[in-house]
Amino acid sequence: MEALVERLEQAVVRLEAVAVKLQHCPGGVANGDIISNMINGGESQIMEAFDLLLSGSVSEYVKTSTSIGGEVAKHAEMVNNAMQIQRTFLKMAMTHQEPSKTELADLLRPLSEQIHEVQSFREKNRGSSLFNHLSAVSESIPALGWVAVCQKPGPYVKEMNDAAMFYTNRVLKDYKDTDGRHVEWVRSYLSIWTELQTYIKDHHTTGLVWSKTGPVAPSSLFNASSDGPCPPPPPPPPGPPPVFLDNSAAPDDTAAQHSALFAQLNQGEAITKGLKHVSDEQKTHKNPNLRSQGERTHQDSPAKRPSASVRAPAKKHSPVLELEGKKWRVEYQDQSRDLLIEETELRQVVYVFSCNSSTLQIKGKVNSIIVDSCKKLGLVFDSAVGIVEIINSRDVQLQVMGKVPTISINKTEGCHVYLSKDSLDCEIVSAKSSEMNILVPEGEDDYREFPVPEQFKTVWDGSSLVTEPTKIAG
Repeated sequence: MEALVERLEQAVVRLEAVAVKLQHCPGGVANGDIISNMINGGESQIMEAFDLLLSGSVSEYVKTSTSIGGEVAKHAEMVNNAMQIQRTFLKMAMTHQEPSKTELADLLRPLSEQIHEVQSFREKNRGSSLFNHLSAVSESIPALGWVAVCQKPGPYVKEMNDAAMFYTNRVLKDYKDTDGRHVEWVRSYLSIWTELQTYIKDHHTTGLVWSKTGPVAPSSLFNASSDGPCPPPPPPPPGPPPVFLDNSAAPDDTAAQHSALFAQLNQGEAITKGLKHVSDEQKTHKNPNLRSQGERTHQDSPAKRPSASVRAPAKKHSPVLELEGKKWRVEYQDQSRDLLIEETELRQVVYVFSCNSSTLQIKGKVNSIIVDSCKKLGLVFDSAVGIVEIINSRDVQLQVMGKVPTISINKTEGCHVYLSKDSLDCEIVSAKSSEMNILVPEGEDDYREFPVPEQFKTVWDGSSLVTEPTKIAG
């Protein structure tokens, strides 16, 4: 199929070339119009296929998100906006020639900013009870960056889809027996990326197809749109650079420095042409007097003197322990050994952020608990009906006194989990973490410790991949 698509693309390029020649030849205008109409018909099919995706899976995803409401509905509006921006970009690419890298970065900036907005929304709502929904979208929305991926963008979209499934599986586990809306939400959302892969395979197998005969793409994406009045250009992004663009053109970027270094290394023998010959009288290892002079020169050089630090002092945040709506916020606690949350309710969530060398006890049953960017934290809680998640933390000790269905450990170094007898059926999911130990009760007051594997071995058994923990003998 890929070979057939490549042959068709080559045929389109030849037809475009013939159309140009006929349009510049006497009596060839009519034939040129016929071939141009054939090409424009292909462009129309490409846009119709993308519009079918928008009116199908994307529309259904927005509808199911609206029925769930809250943060999920707001997130869906952002995703829909990103898809509309991509449509504008694709329409422009169908009628314009590919621009330079710098101009392409400017054209992709509105899409990149929208992707960044989608991801920032998740970060601002970490305490939400729908956090898994937001995470699924946030982890996979960079798939829209396929337009900047050369050669085979389809597999790139699949990787983003796989990243979403880590969180959609959690959604299914939480709601498959209680609320069918969330099950339908998972199906409709994953269908977007599945159908986008099909669209790319059918129309952009080896990368985004640009026009060969149209004008060079303009500097602004929205100025190229013919779908209506042009909105004003977006302001410069306040946050990080675009999430999928190559910023190697920046003068201070590491990639630019590496390029300059490789250019020097690639000179081969010519790299020594700029070196000056040094006689024996000038070599310090043969003249101790020169070496001592050099040491004094370096000591007296003002360039080597330590300069006063001009860094602004780190902003110190006030500690927080408060109930905000249905979310308990425990933030910026330091050396606090007696933190206590009581009088809890089932619908409440607890969000613990940037706490160091502290201990927190949560009484009663809560919906979920998130520990984010903490160090040397002790957490004791009674029960949680949802997930307890440890992310971006170090040296965390967690003890459950009652029941918890799932504990997630992500990007964490050093985590000890003490389970109760009622929580032995808990599922523990870990990723990008190390030094994890699970302690299970043994007897009345004793615990037995089990390390969580950090290294795995994967083999092909003839039909599928088989992954299992592995141990390295010391």
